[in-house]
Amino acid sequence: MLRLAFRNNLRHWLRTAMTLAAVAFGVAALILSAGFVQDMLFQLGEALVHSQSGHIQLFRRGYFEHGTRSPERYGVAHPEAVQASLAAMPQVAETMTRLSFAGMLNNGRTDLPIVGEGIEPDKEQRLGTYLMLRAGRQLQDSDRYAVLVGAGVARSLKLKPGSRITLLASTAAGATNSLDGEVVGVFQTFSKVYDAHAIKIPLVAAKELLNAAEVTNIVVRLQRTEDTQAVAQELRELPGAGGLEIKTRIELNEFYEKTVTFYRQLFGALEVIVLVVVLLGVANSVSMSVFERIGEFGTLMSLGNRRRYVFRLILLENLLLGIAGAGIGVLVGTALAWLISAIGISMPPPPNADVGYTAHILVAGSSLLAAAATGISATVLAAILPARRAARTPVVDALRQNY
Repeated sequence: MLRLAFRNNLRHWLRTAMTLAAVAFGVAALILSAGFVQDMLFQLGEALVHSQSGHIQLFRRGYFEHGTRSPERYGVAHPEAVQASLAAMPQVAETMTRLSFAGMLNNGRTDLPIVGEGIEPDKEQRLGTYLMLRAGRQLQDSDRYAVLVGAGVARSLKLKPGSRITLLASTAAGATNSLDGEVVGVFQTFSKVYDAHAIKIPLVAAKELLNAAEVTNIVVRLQRTEDTQAVAQELRELPGAGGLEIKTRIELNEFYEKTVTFYRQLFGALEVIVLVVVLLGVANSVSMSVFERIGEFGTLMSLGNRRRYVFRLILLENLLLGIAGAGIGVLVGTALAWLISAIGISMPPPPNADVGYTAHILVAGSSLLAAAATGISATVLAAILPARRAARTPVVDALRQNY
């Protein structure tokens, strides 16, 4: 039957070529669209990880319920023990501590509410590969009263490297403290909202400003982003993790989580549309082919072949067409993806950002398999109704088509 199905496809080479083209086009379109969406989500995720959140963060339990307005009241005491446990894990590249606070930034003329972070500068530089420096320089471990401000903060207060500022913040005891510093740089991340209120200062300066000995969170940078969920689960099972909240990069970035959900639903709808288009295109070709061969099927049944043999033969022919068309589509889609990625697609700033980026087409094995399976499924599904009609045609009526 396999040899007969293969020869039947070669007999009608023009119609076979049209069917193959329809399947290949659909498969290639799915590969390109899936690769574009995956690249966008990958770049967005990596930008958030390597400019703001890291892969995992650990907080004192209750921080997200009560401490977001007064982070200095929910500090992690003795973070060194936790960092030592993290350092023993092979997936962990580095850990760092931060002290978050809310306050006011004054440039001598006006105030601006800000969200500040005390950081370990050299470690943060290794994490923040997606953090763009618009002016000045990065913070260094040797700095004490240096300030790195977001691009939105710099615009609002007309700050630049060398500008003098005053920071006002409340300590854990409720007192107001101030700290004079100098702007050494202006940074920009993927998030315009974050840049409009964020500043960074050395951790030692933040502890002095808040009169605090603790830190608010421990940031974990992993060797691979793919290990995030596994490492987070392992951390939750550690004996000393009962007093800590462990948040992954997705849980820390609500915007990213919603974006992923939206584009997965969008791509799911696109898959359905492509499936329907391929179904309609292939169904027309299959119906014409089956109608023209009714007499042939009548001859097969008159020679003793059962109706289900005819049904299986037509499905097998289309299965072979689907496999061949999907294979061509995978080759064409992969080649186009590599070509487009080599050139790059200049994209405008996405929502919540004011910086454009260069998009590529990611070619993943799962996307190739899903696209090929969609093409093959559409081709076989399109043949079911014509195959049933041909198999159910009375032998006498089918034989009349030979004359």
